[in-house]
Amino acid sequence: MVSSLAVQVGVIFAYLLVALAVGLVAYRLTDRAAEDYYLASRSLGTVVLLFTTFATLLSAFTFFGGPNLAYSAGPEWILVMGLMDGILFAILWYVLGYKQWLVGRARGYVTLGEMLGDRFGSTGLRALVAGISLFWLFPYIMLQQMGAGTAIVGLTEGAIPYWAGAALITVFMVVYVAAAGLRGVAWTDTVQGLFMLGIVWVAVIWVVSAIGGPAAAYTGFDADALALGGGLYTPQYIISTAVTIAFGVAMFPQINQRFFVAKSDRVLKRSFALWPVLVVLLFVPAFMLGTWAAGLGIDVPEGANVVPILLNEYTPVWFAALVIAGAMAAMMSSSDSMLLSGSSYLTRDLYRPLVDPDASEAKEGWVARVGVGVFAVGTFVASLFQPGSLIEIGDLAFSGFAQLTLPVLVSLYWTKTTRNGMYAGIVGSQAFYVLHSLGPLSATYFGWDAALYGMILGLVLTVGVSAVTSPAPDEKQATFTDGLSAD
Repeated sequence: MVSSLAVQVGVIFAYLLVALAVGLVAYRLTDRAAEDYYLASRSLGTVVLLFTTFATLLSAFTFFGGPNLAYSAGPEWILVMGLMDGILFAILWYVLGYKQWLVGRARGYVTLGEMLGDRFGSTGLRALVAGISLFWLFPYIMLQQMGAGTAIVGLTEGAIPYWAGAALITVFMVVYVAAAGLRGVAWTDTVQGLFMLGIVWVAVIWVVSAIGGPAAAYTGFDADALALGGGLYTPQYIISTAVTIAFGVAMFPQINQRFFVAKSDRVLKRSFALWPVLVVLLFVPAFMLGTWAAGLGIDVPEGANVVPILLNEYTPVWFAALVIAGAMAAMMSSSDSMLLSGSSYLTRDLYRPLVDPDASEAKEGWVARVGVGVFAVGTFVASLFQPGSLIEIGDLAFSGFAQLTLPVLVSLYWTKTTRNGMYAGIVGSQAFYVLHSLGPLSATYFGWDAALYGMILGLVLTVGVSAVTSPAPDEKQATFTDGLSAD
């Protein structure tokens, strides 16, 4: 056991140190100016943009939550995340992301709040968007720490405790954000995205070979268990979940800021065209591992992750550790991207406009680093209580962010959107969703997630209130239309 543990720990630390080294190299090439630090000077090409967006989403929700759900409820999760969300987010990337890229390129915006605050002449709206984003970012960063902690427990069969795995990823992501900036994050994301894409397929082939062929993985199922639909996967659940996740992804700070960073419109268009292919190539094998574990009768203790347990059963110690190290590094990529974007929201949309408008960039940098540290420690402490499953916490965050999407989309395309309409749409939908997700009201109506009703409410309020109110004198209605060019 001692030798196996040494191998596991050695592989995990070696992989994470390599990822950290890439970030430190990027640190030497990163300007401390905000546009370079947060947006890599809007210079990313197709491969790096595609994979940094991809790896930023390769979180504990994907690697552990998805397989866990496929293990417990069946393989239809592939339909929700692997197909529907791959297509839905690609469409949103085109409709919302392309317009945001044009606006950001023309006006020099770094954050979503900055863009909306300038368009509607409102520091309050800017701060509101940033505050809401940080609120929903908290549980999703906590999710990564929970995933790392349970992964370490499953891999080492409890020899290393849960808190140690959660603490390990916390330390690495804080150091990484302080050092690397988006350029380093993007470089590491590209390496890790390619690595994880390859290693998951190798894991699938290894497990299939060890069990004597794919048919053996299904011997434990009856016909009803593999039939489409039924149980958890009602049409309402599938559609609600796919829509809220895709729309929520578009408003995640670490994803939304990537709408600003493409080098050209051609880069952006290639990236969202290739997105569904990349998603299917990763999500299908990852979720099939969870499904096969159920068919093979793998016993997964409550609160544990199925993938490390399955790999320990059918692959060598070093390979299982390598896969988990890669997954943890991918979670670190998600977390450091979240913390990096979160720090830009904190400093540019809250601290500078509300607290110290004349702060130097050096002072702003220190505020960002302290903020990152406090935020990460807070999410780490919360993760120790494991307040829900990875899927439950992930869905909470996705749906919270999804409430922002339709008001933002309306503002980008409808020049008659007013400041009052934006306040009504954002505050109304957020209040509705919080009362249903964290408050006393029902989580569903007629089988449909309350988050969908909140999104519709936000759309109706944004359009309706805008239609009956006049723009304030300091609103700039032409901000999202005039002078925009892809050339």
